[in-house]
Amino acid sequence: MAHSQAETGAGHRELFDSLVRQHADELKRIAYIYVHDRAECEDIVQEVFISCYKNLGNFRQESEYKTWLIRITINKCKDHHRKWSFRNLVYKPVIGLFKTGPSAEEKLMGRHHSQEMIGRISALPAKYKEILILYYYQDMDVSEIAEVLELNVSTVKTRLQRGRESLKRSLERSEANGSV
Repeated sequence: MAHSQAETGAGHRELFDSLVRQHADELKRIAYIYVHDRAECEDIVQEVFISCYKNLGNFRQESEYKTWLIRITINKCKDHHRKWSFRNLVYKPVIGLFKTGPSAEEKLMGRHHSQEMIGRISALPAKYKEILILYYYQDMDVSEIAEVLELNVSTVKTRLQRGRESLKRSLERSEANGSV
């Protein structure tokens, strides 16, 4: 029996390493959209994988690993927001340096617009924000989102619609104020 436990341990390690390679970047994107801070996002994803490693033996195969990891990430992001309110976070847009090529200005403007949209989505209530992140940034369909968030499909559809409407109102207000 000890031999099979050693094999299981090695198998868990291989599986864990594979999960990190396959999903780390995607989980970082999700966390970044939530917290707007690269260092915090790295910490959250590290916590996700620590939790994954500790609980890998308890995974019940009721969903895919990707779904499980995204659920853990969202929960860790929510925990982060409970610890630190938005008032205490400093919005730190990261602007890359574009050294060559005539399209550097276009890249910079596109990056700014993307940061602005992420900022607007992150200002929405969590129940809309998480749906919009998964739908637009993770390209999940409504049924996949329902599985990840453990919600009814109809609830996801309603929140997606209301989140879009809220985002649209936010954008219209900023255009009326001349801030976009």
